Amino acid sequence: MSPDLASSPAEKRAAAQAIEDRIEPGTRRAGEWADEDTGSAVRAFGARDGDGWLTSAALARTHRTWGDQVKNLMDRLGADKGALRDTHRVLTGTDLAVGSTLRRTSALDRF
Repeated sequence: MSPDLASSPAEKRAAAQAIEDRIEPGTRRAGEWADEDTGSAVRAFGARDGDGWLTSAALARTHRTWGDQVKNLMDRLGADKGALRDTHRVLTGTDLAVGSTLRRTSALDRF
């Protein structure tokens, strides 16, 4: 088993909390930082006299792609956080369901 694998309920809660407290806010800040700087660059290369640099349009497209990637990462982090928090409940429910069906039938019951 990997030494950094969170396997106990407490470790899973701590990992979910770390995503919520540190990773998601840091990712959001990084995305916002890129928004400001890229927006400035798009404006700097933009049209002033009716013509603009091709760089402006390329940066704008790249910025949209970056925004989509940040959104996808934030969605993934949220899903992982939820999965970490729900794992104990899901696994306990599965264990109880399997345990309740184990004794239903037995080959020895016919004798």
